[in-house]
Amino acid sequence: MAVMALGWEIYERTGDAFLLGLMGVARALPVVALALPAGQMVDWLRRERVISATWAAFAVVMAAIALSIHGVAGMRGTVWALLGLVAVMGMIRTFNGPARSSLLPDLVPGDVFSNAVTWNVGIFQFSAIAGPLLAGWMIDVQGHAWGVFGACSGMCGVAAILASTIRPLRVHERPAGSISLRGLWRGMGEGLSHVKREKLILSTITLDLFAVLLGGATALLPVYAKDILDVDAVGLGWLRAASFIGALAMSGFLAVRPIKGKAGPMLLGSVAVFGLCMIGFGLSTSFWLSMAVLMIAGAVDSVSVVIRHVLVQMRTPPALRGRVSSVNSVFIECSNELGAFESGAVAKLFGPVFSVVSGGVGTLMVVAAVAMAWPEVRKLDKLEPPK
Repeated sequence: MAVMALGWEIYERTGDAFLLGLMGVARALPVVALALPAGQMVDWLRRERVISATWAAFAVVMAAIALSIHGVAGMRGTVWALLGLVAVMGMIRTFNGPARSSLLPDLVPGDVFSNAVTWNVGIFQFSAIAGPLLAGWMIDVQGHAWGVFGACSGMCGVAAILASTIRPLRVHERPAGSISLRGLWRGMGEGLSHVKREKLILSTITLDLFAVLLGGATALLPVYAKDILDVDAVGLGWLRAASFIGALAMSGFLAVRPIKGKAGPMLLGSVAVFGLCMIGFGLSTSFWLSMAVLMIAGAVDSVSVVIRHVLVQMRTPPALRGRVSSVNSVFIECSNELGAFESGAVAKLFGPVFSVVSGGVGTLMVVAAVAMAWPEVRKLDKLEPPK
């Protein structure tokens, strides 16, 4: 809800696609700076307490955004103030995300953990569909975006209270001694060394990094909604939700028909189709055609996400999984948010259509480059390593 409403508010005020890109940078920089220290803090502290504290912090920031948009004593906050609050949200998210993902194994018995992960992913995708739709409806009915952030603040407050009542089945073993800069760099080096040695992990992370960096048109959805597809905030909500609708459908299919072979060609093919969808979306002037290609893009992206996550976990020793996952998360966050900046910057210089279409073409070139540079990817059959 918040991301959709922020994009709408900033573009409604300025009409500047570049500022939409800066919103991505404001979200990404805290991740780059704090991801690895945050991972150590999450391992050191009680994770449920970190979750509760960060949701409470989200509630405060959402309330501040609502007041900034609504205005206090007749004075509204500037766009730069909004971007500053987005950066604060990014800092909080850097701690909230690792705490949530690492707490899940401590909440359920081991024999149902896989099923719990499936439910967790499904609920996220449902929320990613419902959130933009609800935000778009609220903006359309109320005529402003500040009410969305007031609602978000209240829901984050409820989440903080609920998180404070969590009682894990197991309390994770915390590292001995104090958190140190030396330990941080040593752990980061070990994770990076493993990624460099394991060619399949390195190639899939590289593929995702550059494909998302070049092919991310999400930041420009407010531009397309208002200037090209001629739809209102409700239409923007549907555009935001479209890729998650496709991802949710594909997740259901993969739950019934899991990937059992030809994983490498399937990975390369799914990213190539994603690039083609970005080209189709960039050239489309029809709302329904745009919805269709975004849903297909979300579906094929779900395939690549599943393959990449399984490869990272299955081909990393248990003792290194946390550190390798943290390295992976830095690349993912950077590609998502810096991709938004790249799209906004190119759109500012050459227009939104050129930005999206050229990004799709660039994604196809990345697929070809990865396939040639790492033949292991083309030959990959089973996701599980050979015994």
